[in-house]
Amino acid sequence: MLRTTLAGLRASLGRLTATVLAIVMGVVFTTGTLVFGDTLGESFAVQAMGSMDRVDVIAFPADEPSEEGEEAEPALLDDAALREVRDLPEVAAATGVVMASAPLLDTDGQAVGSVPTLGVSVGGDVARYEAAEGRLPEADDEAALATVTARQSGFGVGDTVTVVDPDGDKHEFTVTGLINFGLSMQISYRGAVAFTLDVAERMTGAPGYAEIHVRAAEGVSAAEAESAVAAALGDDAEVLTGQEYGEELAASAGAQAEVFTTALLLFAAVAVFVSALVINNTFAILVAQRQREMALLRCVGATRGQVFRSVLLEALVVGLLASAVGVAVGIGLGWAGFVVGARFLDAASSGAPVVTVTPIVVGMLVGTLVSLVSALLPALRATRVAPLAALRTSALTEEPNRRTGWIRTAVGTLFLLASAAMLTAALTGPPSQSGMVLVVASGMVCFVGVVAFAPLLVRGVVAVLGWPVRRVGAPGSLAVDNALRAPRRAAAAMIALTVGATLITGYSVISASMRDTLEARLDEQFPIDYRISTQWDPDAADEATALPSSVVADLESSPAIGRVFTERTAADDEGVFVTAYPGARLGVDVGGDVDDVAPGSVAVTETVAERLGVDLGDPVPLRTAAGELSPTVVAIVADGGVMYGVVASVEDFERLFPDVPDTVAYVKAAEDASLKETTDAIDAAVADHPTLQVSSAAETKSEFEEMLNQMFLAVLALLGLAIVIAVFGVANTMALSVLERRRESALLRALGLTRPQLRRMLAVEAVLISVTGGALGVALGLLFGWAAGSVTLRGLIFSPPTAEIAGLLAVTVLAGLLASVLPARRASRVSITAELADQ
Repeated sequence: MLRTTLAGLRASLGRLTATVLAIVMGVVFTTGTLVFGDTLGESFAVQAMGSMDRVDVIAFPADEPSEEGEEAEPALLDDAALREVRDLPEVAAATGVVMASAPLLDTDGQAVGSVPTLGVSVGGDVARYEAAEGRLPEADDEAALATVTARQSGFGVGDTVTVVDPDGDKHEFTVTGLINFGLSMQISYRGAVAFTLDVAERMTGAPGYAEIHVRAAEGVSAAEAESAVAAALGDDAEVLTGQEYGEELAASAGAQAEVFTTALLLFAAVAVFVSALVINNTFAILVAQRQREMALLRCVGATRGQVFRSVLLEALVVGLLASAVGVAVGIGLGWAGFVVGARFLDAASSGAPVVTVTPIVVGMLVGTLVSLVSALLPALRATRVAPLAALRTSALTEEPNRRTGWIRTAVGTLFLLASAAMLTAALTGPPSQSGMVLVVASGMVCFVGVVAFAPLLVRGVVAVLGWPVRRVGAPGSLAVDNALRAPRRAAAAMIALTVGATLITGYSVISASMRDTLEARLDEQFPIDYRISTQWDPDAADEATALPSSVVADLESSPAIGRVFTERTAADDEGVFVTAYPGARLGVDVGGDVDDVAPGSVAVTETVAERLGVDLGDPVPLRTAAGELSPTVVAIVADGGVMYGVVASVEDFERLFPDVPDTVAYVKAAEDASLKETTDAIDAAVADHPTLQVSSAAETKSEFEEMLNQMFLAVLALLGLAIVIAVFGVANTMALSVLERRRESALLRALGLTRPQLRRMLAVEAVLISVTGGALGVALGLLFGWAAGSVTLRGLIFSPPTAEIAGLLAVTVLAGLLASVLPARRASRVSITAELADQ
């Protein structure tokens, strides 16, 4: 029996192409993702330890508690601390590292980023960092850039850059090198300009050191040096060995790599699931094609169990071989993905992929188990063939099954009702993460119900879509009838396309609806043309960077500017943000009237009102070091506008926060001013203040839309694999149909149907199946995309992306045509005399 099974497997190699490809694709995605994650994690670990192997001990300033004892404020280590460390006998050398704000200007003379670039001191007796390109700065007019900063700003080695000092004066430096600062989250977010120590102190104005790097004396271990430094600095510092700090950095970066890997594995799971559907169809084809062979085996003594095991053995062999190919290709793909992504992630390449046992074992198990599980039903079906009946060709034809069994109906109804209940619960509650979980769970439950009713849905949808097709001639009518004659098999083929179409449509709906909703809110709640703000400086602790009053004065005096509204914001002792009322309605009222805000009254945004549990007429207690107030709520404002948190009158705000300056100016152009006049006026006002950030409403919309488009393309690329795999599912169904209808095709040819008409008939049939799956997926995607968006964003504007949906349906048509090519060619080559002679 083993020899017979393997011989049959060799004879069916051509028909196993779809199975092999489906398994390979799913395993490639899974293995490649795991290899990518392992290589990325190892790269981060190498970077962490690579920078720390030049430092034996590192000391950080301990956080100092605030006066209230509730919040921690950053501290610095001073020269006295550095001298204490240097005087220790366990220490050979120690270097203080300055790390504070030093805004870098771009080629247009404006500050890079919304947060000031870090100025960092490099070199010295203990040099933790080395230049990845060029060299470290040595002179007062030299600087080096972080690789991430060079990439974002466009500067390189040999260029001249401008940096602003704490007094606002500009200084020019020649870039001597680029530094990969490794896993520093601060530098990854803010970027960095590196100087010599003296220059860094002048350019940042930092009164102390953010780090002290130590090299242990000869014969002294890192642990001994750590103990000595910790004892010398006491509670003023946190001290770690270089090894310990490197491990902390690697662990933190590894956790981020795991999150990214997990997200990719979710898409891999979709591909594997769709592959399982295709594999199931492929083995159904093999069983149907070899019914006579299996019946003959039964006649010569093979038991049902042996027939069952022979099919599973084929699935096992195919699964193992295809998985091995998938693992090999996946390793290469994972490495290629890392090489491409390394430059964007500032990850160091080790020169070879990191291949552990896990991706190999997982890849082999996924491919093999999916193959075995998918072959179970076809294997059971093979044991039910009557030996003598299957010896005739007529036994190959499966009778149409137009009935939907009561068990299938009951199961489908139960799951659809459960899905509806879960969806209702999610939509009736406020937007929340739990609501999204309910929507996802509802979609999964609904899919089970859809699978149960899929044959019925196929009959209904194909009947509707087939009505105009019947009008185009005999091939069209025959195609519709053929699609309806075996609805369960058609449903099994189209459900794979339904999965991909549902996910793509759902994400398209979420993306388009969120884009239109947020753009509408920008139009409603940001009735301004420009926003001018200061860079938020984390090094300034709670001190806000003031918007220069001269800028506001220059804007207000310009005839091209209609109105200027300034903003002040601060948090009270409980962390509640308070905004000074800008003096104009810059938002949408949900309840009350924001114009009623006066001393003793406030407006509150929706989210804050829910968090504080207040409504119109309720008091809102606010407490700061300067005093306490309990103003009354007179208005509730929609989220997402200029005003946020608790909106107080200017008088009340100044009582609570007497030292908080204006940090933002909102500018409305004069009605008769041209775009050039307005921009010229703003440019003139901010010309002497390069760290101010100027953005227009149009730019904000454009940046937001670009971000959504990039995310959509990334998700589309990942989900597109499911569509590709699903095409094989449709091709399998067509191949099975051609096999079962060989004599029928021959009879049609004998009655006058030409070969092109026969190919056209099969192409239309495949398109009907594909479009049915796509249309069902679009319907489900619209429903659950709207639901997911509604539980994520309050007041969602439902915006079906018609262009994307039309494109998706066009892809399903193309998928059907492609899936029909080989089966149609095979059917057109059937010998009329040979097939009819078998009657």
